[in-house]
Amino acid sequence: MSEFELIARYLARPVASGRDDIVVGNGDDCAVVTPTPNHQLAVSVDTSLADVHFPGDAPAAAIGHRALAVALSDLAAMGARARWCTVALTLPGADPEWTAAFADGLAALADRVGCAWVGGDVTRGALSITVTVQGELPVGGAIVRGGARPGQLVAVTGYPGRAAAGLDRWQRGERELGHPLLEAYLRPEPRLAAGEALRGIATSAIDLSDGLLADLGHVLNASGVGARLELEALPLATPLRATLDLTVVHELALHGGDDYELLVTLDDADLAEAQRRLAGLHLPLTVIGRVVDTPGIHGLPAALLERGGWDHFSANGSAGVSRSAT
Repeated sequence: MSEFELIARYLARPVASGRDDIVVGNGDDCAVVTPTPNHQLAVSVDTSLADVHFPGDAPAAAIGHRALAVALSDLAAMGARARWCTVALTLPGADPEWTAAFADGLAALADRVGCAWVGGDVTRGALSITVTVQGELPVGGAIVRGGARPGQLVAVTGYPGRAAAGLDRWQRGERELGHPLLEAYLRPEPRLAAGEALRGIATSAIDLSDGLLADLGHVLNASGVGARLELEALPLATPLRATLDLTVVHELALHGGDDYELLVTLDDADLAEAQRRLAGLHLPLTVIGRVVDTPGIHGLPAALLERGGWDHFSANGSAGVSRSAT
């Protein structure tokens, strides 16, 4: 099968009906879209490499879902609504069955969140997926990393640590795809609706891709502040509590990464409203600490602060998905 046959049969997905924002979609040299008046564009790009960002032997549909989800998560952290995406796919060979499943997994998530797949590229080489996403938000409405202020609360959505535990299970040979921990790793849920709901309430935000402490550090550095966390306040998922030692669970929650939950700062007076908005999404928002003047992260045992987050060019980033979640 040629490159163009592969694109035409599996990757050139038709745009959903009713999308008058798309002037030219798949099949031309460029996509042409019409942004919503009085809105700003949020643009992000994310590359996923086999055996670095995902197991090369994972189901193709899960790989497609995951490649889009991790890119969309950046839009969620800014409070943006997902609108369009393009996909650059590098394949070792023309494998119609794999490509069809990959495209189905990616397209299913795109359709569910209203993100039109408007184009991309295919080439031959080691398996790699680069997804560019574009979102919209009202002028001046972006939630940025640099807005944390001393005295504010630090809060997180969901249950960090589940994805790292799922990766560990995969590496140990478990293939029960319906298991909640494996699902958390292979099919993360970008918190787009939560990001929009927290717009105007959260003063800073970041998605948890490299580990809670590492990503919190980015917010603190951008804001010129520190944070004091409460270990006992961490929201811990039942499957973690039921099967792992508490020390291991804490390490997973603080350093595991790949959760794509949102970590935010907000004022005390806004907490109840923020939790009410997320309750409608069946998503908890848990306070885990407070912003302080003194730079750095405080209040945790030294042993939990020593390990760094994910970094492709440091020792813990060299082995990709072969890193141990424990």
